[in-house]
Amino acid sequence: MSPGKYGMQEEWEKEEAWDQGIMMDFLLPTGIFLKFPVSRNDTIKTIKKMVWKNAKSEALFSALGDPDAYVFTCINQTAEREELEEESRRISDVRPFMCVLRLVAREGDRVEKLTNAQISLLIGKGLHEFEAQKNHEVNEFRTKMRAFCEEKALERQLLPWRLWMEYSFPCDLEPCCSPHEEGNNKKKNTKIFVNIKFEASEESFMLQQDPQDLPMALVKSALKKKATVFRSVRQEPEDYTLQVNGRWDFIYGDHPLCQFKYMFSCLRNGQAPQLTMVHHSTISKYQEEQGRMSNQLFQSRSLSRPPPLPLKKNTSSLWSINEPFYIQLLHGSRVNADEGMKLVVQAGLFHGSELLCKVVTSSEVTVRSEPLWDQKLEFDISVSDLPRMSRLCFALYAVIEKTKKPRGTKKKNKRADCPIAWVNTMVFDYKDQLKTGEFLLSAWPSVPGTNRLILSKSVSTASSTAPVSACSGLKNPVWHVALAHILSVRDFLEFQLLRLKEIMDNKNYTEFFEDEKELLWKLRYEVRERYPESLSKLLLITKWNKREEVVLMVSLLRNWPDLPAIQALELLDYSFPDPSVRSFTIRCLKKLSDPELLQCLIQLVQVLKYESYLDCDLTTFLLERALSNQRIGHFLFWHLRSEIHVSSVGLRFGLILEAYCRGNIHHIKLLTKQNEALTKMKALSDIVKSGSHKMTVDDLKLCIRQESYMEALSDLLSPLNPSIILTQICADKCRFMDSKMKPLWMMYRNPCFQGEMVGIIFKNGDDLRQDMLTLQMIHLMENLWKKEGLDLRLEQAIEEFTLSCAGYCVATYVLGIGDRHNDNIMIRETGQLFHIDFGHFLGNFKRKLGINRERVPFILTYDFVHVIQQGRTNNSEKFERFREYCEWAYKILCHNGILFVNLFAMMKAAGLPELTSSKDIQYLKDSLALGKSEEEALKNFKVKFNEALRESWKTKVNWMMHSLAKDNRP
Repeated sequence: MSPGKYGMQEEWEKEEAWDQGIMMDFLLPTGIFLKFPVSRNDTIKTIKKMVWKNAKSEALFSALGDPDAYVFTCINQTAEREELEEESRRISDVRPFMCVLRLVAREGDRVEKLTNAQISLLIGKGLHEFEAQKNHEVNEFRTKMRAFCEEKALERQLLPWRLWMEYSFPCDLEPCCSPHEEGNNKKKNTKIFVNIKFEASEESFMLQQDPQDLPMALVKSALKKKATVFRSVRQEPEDYTLQVNGRWDFIYGDHPLCQFKYMFSCLRNGQAPQLTMVHHSTISKYQEEQGRMSNQLFQSRSLSRPPPLPLKKNTSSLWSINEPFYIQLLHGSRVNADEGMKLVVQAGLFHGSELLCKVVTSSEVTVRSEPLWDQKLEFDISVSDLPRMSRLCFALYAVIEKTKKPRGTKKKNKRADCPIAWVNTMVFDYKDQLKTGEFLLSAWPSVPGTNRLILSKSVSTASSTAPVSACSGLKNPVWHVALAHILSVRDFLEFQLLRLKEIMDNKNYTEFFEDEKELLWKLRYEVRERYPESLSKLLLITKWNKREEVVLMVSLLRNWPDLPAIQALELLDYSFPDPSVRSFTIRCLKKLSDPELLQCLIQLVQVLKYESYLDCDLTTFLLERALSNQRIGHFLFWHLRSEIHVSSVGLRFGLILEAYCRGNIHHIKLLTKQNEALTKMKALSDIVKSGSHKMTVDDLKLCIRQESYMEALSDLLSPLNPSIILTQICADKCRFMDSKMKPLWMMYRNPCFQGEMVGIIFKNGDDLRQDMLTLQMIHLMENLWKKEGLDLRLEQAIEEFTLSCAGYCVATYVLGIGDRHNDNIMIRETGQLFHIDFGHFLGNFKRKLGINRERVPFILTYDFVHVIQQGRTNNSEKFERFREYCEWAYKILCHNGILFVNLFAMMKAAGLPELTSSKDIQYLKDSLALGKSEEEALKNFKVKFNEALRESWKTKVNWMMHSLAKDNRP
């Protein structure tokens, strides 16, 4: 090893050394030391066998027991001792810091420890980190969620096979039963030809079926055909279900055949669906296997529970304390600031985004590593008026004296405040008790350019505070109050009701004048009866620093009618932290169907960041739905896993991931396989981008052909769609693309598909969440259009181009998609036009030398028009039909404008560069003409449509400049 270098990281990363052995040291519990080479591709289990073989010729071999009684330990790359319970891992994947493995006797329950090791590897965070917190909130949350999730797992084992199917393989459905019939009447009575085979049989036959028939009709036809052809024994149709060949995708239930996405796609493309008849006994075997895995763990694990949080003594009602709330600011530590500056702390009390009272500022102290204040900071609010979700926000500033002005000038010397750090903490703990005693708060570095109290970030108290000591506290009261007498609404003046209607009808209302707030509060019962969907407006004007008003609002909320789930989403914003509001919201969200929940799942994961405590209704709701539908569980896992490295949410997301894994032990295996494949793809990407020599496609293929890569990259479910089986990686078909991030093009072959291959693109180094959000919105738009009978994807090439072009014209205009050059617009062989690369949206268009490069609302070149008009310049009928499709599509989106605004607003927590505040969403409100009539909205769209057509020459100029710049790249 080179002088001054420690560890084996470079050795593990060497590209050329994969076929070479590596010398390892082994320390045995008998005190014997062994040294011999192992292959980088050897598993821990194989290495253990080699140790026993080599130890036979050494002293004290008879003192060693059965190999299963021992486990290897090593020091891993994070300098922690790790037990290698998962013995199917290769040593090259373990990557010990030093080439030393120590063999120790196993302690504790092996099944439990193995499961813990598997979960730690899968979620990317060791479970020992949770235990090291020594935090009562973390311990109680883990215990509660584990019991909840394991109970769900036990319930799932008792399901009949049909209901278990709905959990494991939920139907993948189109939003409507059949394609839009306009211009398609000739297909109305068309039969569909289906290729059917029975499992464990090579024979297949073709059946003709009505697309509107239910799956059971096709099953009966198949059994009848089988009985006729093979003279088989009569079988019951209820014992069978239909599986798409080569996919974990099943056709069953009370939906017409044409509504299943696979069948819908085959109908549209004129293909014959390829299905297999699967007997229920096969399904039951899967269910029994999963049940055995769960039972082993449930029976073996310890039932010990962490000690409960000690109750604080001398507790009393919060409402009995009428003194001002205050804190004692003690001292700081490890402050990073230049000498000569002065330090000052600002503290504010907030309820969501609302400041409860004036901000309090400390005295100035001289910069030093351990600044001392020891100062009482008193707030202009009584302890009894503190709302339950009060948050205490601190900002640390360095005060800089600006350069003195020459003598004779009348201007005073100015000072500048330079933000250094910030931290938030809840005023009450998760047990509803007022925090008292001494606390050490770990601060976050401030964003450059911020010169105000930092409020935008929300950090779980479990991850940002570390209590030093606990003293006596105050218990928060339970609010049970009688409703105050309210005058009849008939006693109000008519103009007040008209004014109320005006406020309610205006969708853009977010700020109110004092007289409007007073009116809304006086008419709150009228709001509940007539405008329940405007609950958010009433919550915004509630005085959360006045306990009497809070009590009335909470009481009013108990009888508030449930809102449609789509409208209730906005109540998950950080502006509405009250527990009663969030419980009401989750009650409304429970009405979401599984497909609807999947459509907004990424947003629900993001607003978890606004939750103040680990145990909350939103977390329980998401886990419950994920454990009731494995497709939801799959995507919930990856949404959480993708941000496990983010320090502010790593603990919360890690705990939820652990809970989910406890409730679905079988899924761990499938997800681990996907995680291993992604790890290998990342390694390939790193090699391609940073190889010591210029990497060629042949080099990539050679690398993939290695045993460790072939095994890791084959036989897994696609992380993008868990119904798709990526069976066999085809190294000869894989390549990487010639762009900055060198994305990999990975090709898979599935023996069940006749000649067809599945491809996925892996891109490493870019934040693709904005692309993912845009694709989610386009998919949502497509579903809304289909529900209204507007299917913008039909089969004829020119027709498909026309309709898909209409869809993307409207979608890119509404979302403000930028960077629409010719490399980002694609077309399939079927004629379908589609866009890629959504790095800029919400009107964030590229500029060159201060000039906006994109000066049209959306892309509609004369080349596009030429195709739409089928090559005839006078074919105005076709073009007018295209225009009508665009207007129809736009009107449908306007009718659902609130949904898009709410979903984008929920993504503010994601930290996307072009979506950080409510101002960024204003583009969307404008493009959807929120608050305007349908006539006004359509009139504005027509103007934009004509502008896009008239100015299309500018698009061609932009494309030409892009092509020139691309050709001149070095």
